[in-house]
Amino acid sequence: MFDIDAQFTNCQGTSRRAFLRVGGLSLFGLSLPQLLAAKARAADKPTKDINCILFWTEGGMSNIDTFDMKPDAPVEIRGQFRPTHSNVTGIDVCEHLPLMAQQMDKVCLLKSIAHTESGDHVAATHYMLTGYPQRPDISGAPVGSTVYPAISSLVARQLGWKNGLPPNVSFGRASYGGGGYMGSAFNPLIIHGDPNNKEFKVEDVTLSSTVSAERVSRRRTMLQRLDAWQAAAENGRGTLANRGQFYEQAYDLLTSPAAKQAFALHDEPDAVRDRYGRTREGQAVLLSRRLIEAGVRFVSVNSGGWDTHADNFNSLKNRLLPTLDKAYAALLEDLSQRGLLDTTLVICAGEFGRTPGVNGAAGRDHYAPCNVVGLSGAGIKMGQVVGATDRKCTQVSGKSHSTLDYAATIFQVLGIDGTAEYQTEDGRPVVVNNGGEVITEVLA
Repeated sequence: MFDIDAQFTNCQGTSRRAFLRVGGLSLFGLSLPQLLAAKARAADKPTKDINCILFWTEGGMSNIDTFDMKPDAPVEIRGQFRPTHSNVTGIDVCEHLPLMAQQMDKVCLLKSIAHTESGDHVAATHYMLTGYPQRPDISGAPVGSTVYPAISSLVARQLGWKNGLPPNVSFGRASYGGGGYMGSAFNPLIIHGDPNNKEFKVEDVTLSSTVSAERVSRRRTMLQRLDAWQAAAENGRGTLANRGQFYEQAYDLLTSPAAKQAFALHDEPDAVRDRYGRTREGQAVLLSRRLIEAGVRFVSVNSGGWDTHADNFNSLKNRLLPTLDKAYAALLEDLSQRGLLDTTLVICAGEFGRTPGVNGAAGRDHYAPCNVVGLSGAGIKMGQVVGATDRKCTQVSGKSHSTLDYAATIFQVLGIDGTAEYQTEDGRPVVVNNGGEVITEVLA
């Protein structure tokens, strides 16, 4: 994985020529060339050109305290917060989401998704980011069976690069999320660090102050000569000799004006930056909008701290909800004003919801039978609720949908072929989405 962040923890706590470098990029052994190789191995591209921004609430957002409140339930279930009316009749949200209350005409709340993995963050994340009910271990390795690719990695494989920019970028790292059986070439480009920090920069799209452009050019020439020599020495030995093109792309990304411009957050007016919130998440979401405009296809913003086993209400009221409220509302309004919402799918989700009952530490524990997902933008019928939970938020009322159904729906919106078949490293064929049905009520 190419790591260009402040890492949050949840309750589970979780080469031959490496001496030669171009800027901050080692020439072999690091993952940028693997990431770039995905461009060359891209499958036939669907005709749709829809982008996606995922706001991932790492740890599991409390659905019952945000977008699926139960004001008529007993106090030990409904908790401390009260609902407030939104700009859509019949849709209420938490009182601590006042900005989002005015943007609910741009959101479809999906409340019918249920799965069975309440105990393990990694497994539950795998459910929600891939669609498949499979339990990887804490490192992402399979436990007895296949680890599937994240939706963002399928976007990288099937849709590929655009405007010279990588298709899959992530601010921070979720507990699971990568190429799975397709390999690390389709892992996201991970951005570490806090975009709200005035010293923030993305090292590998910025030349180091100690390395001049001329020096980088000399190193590039040296690399080309070494690759030419090795290509001749290994002629006829598969695709090994083609690696040079991936390093050409690495060089292009390092020196790309488009990449530098996309990450130039200081170009945004102060009023816009304030609207998104002067927080790590707020500025990462703003950068996500800039990256989508520049040509990145899928951007994830991983927001930590949502694993609220203790002090749930203070954590939500004083930190988590104000941050989410500003960033989420500003993004929807901004995309709409810029004419980008029609071509950008916005998802707000986590690995599961939280228990209806409040525990002895004033927290809520993991709860997979009920969750809530916000969907906006391209192809989504907004300003509605799809699915429902019972009076105490203990289970889905009426028809429920699996995570495979959820993934199939996202694939359709993004133009991903869910029937595509790829091979694992041992040559076993695997279908991208085996059995999921599109949730048609979500679609416009």
